[in-house]
Amino acid sequence: MPKWLKVYLSGVLMGAADVVPGVSGGTIAFILGVYERLINALSGVNKDSLSMLFKGDFKALWRHFDGAFLLSLGAGILTSIFLLAGLITHLLLEYPSYLWSFFFGLILASAYFLISQIEGFSRQHFGGLVVGVVIGASLSLLVPTQLNTSLLMVFFSGMIAICAMILPGISGSFLLLMMGMYGFILSAVKSVDLAVIAIFAAGALVGLLSFSKILRYLLNHVRSMTLSVLTGVMLGALVKVWPWKVTDEWALIGDKKYPMQEHLILPWNSANFDWQTDFLLPVVFVFIGFLSVVLISYIFLQKDTSVNSGL
Repeated sequence: MPKWLKVYLSGVLMGAADVVPGVSGGTIAFILGVYERLINALSGVNKDSLSMLFKGDFKALWRHFDGAFLLSLGAGILTSIFLLAGLITHLLLEYPSYLWSFFFGLILASAYFLISQIEGFSRQHFGGLVVGVVIGASLSLLVPTQLNTSLLMVFFSGMIAICAMILPGISGSFLLLMMGMYGFILSAVKSVDLAVIAIFAAGALVGLLSFSKILRYLLNHVRSMTLSVLTGVMLGALVKVWPWKVTDEWALIGDKKYPMQEHLILPWNSANFDWQTDFLLPVVFVFIGFLSVVLISYIFLQKDTSVNSGL
């Protein structure tokens, strides 16, 4: 498989994850082995890049920002968001327990994958893990609010969501849901509202260029502790993707209903409980999600997608 195609498909998988509240595109990037390369490319705004820009040396600027990699990855993300937004929204409404089960297994395997990256796991790392679990669970239990949908709010929601999207364990779409902007942005994407999309993208770009520098510093200087906290956040987020839940409050956005407030239940407490459809099939999808991470890691985690490789 050509290198650019692997990077493109990595973007497709990241975009698919970013559409679902509770699942992070950053998690997928870490699984696929492109995370640190992505952070390094995004944090390239510095004196050198500005000097290249003012000199008109666009070829060097392209190499400095790992342009071929970002172009392929970004194209994959956009393709996935535009093509899969409607499908995933449909699955979320029609088959929620199966979709959440799949992502529950995916996140479990992803957390294991992140922990395996920590060298010399110690009590300090365990403490960071616990802190992350508390943060992730707290975010997952927040009750969505409804803010105004002005263009300024669209810009700031783009900044906030994109920062979460590149953090393993924190879902940008979930934060959009918390801000009451998820349905509005998703509807804008599905209806191709160029004004809203452009302003959201501008906010996302500003957020990416600034927050990626912080992430790069953390990964370069306190990598193990950063991974510990992020793994904890990911495990805490399992509260959000627990397959068995009851919706207490819905919001009607356009012609679609979106769950706004939910509480978790055990599978056998489901209304009209059937052990095959309400327990066995969700468990099967948990295993499918878990095994998907193993398979994806095997296919994508190759030397040619490492930080120092080129397209």
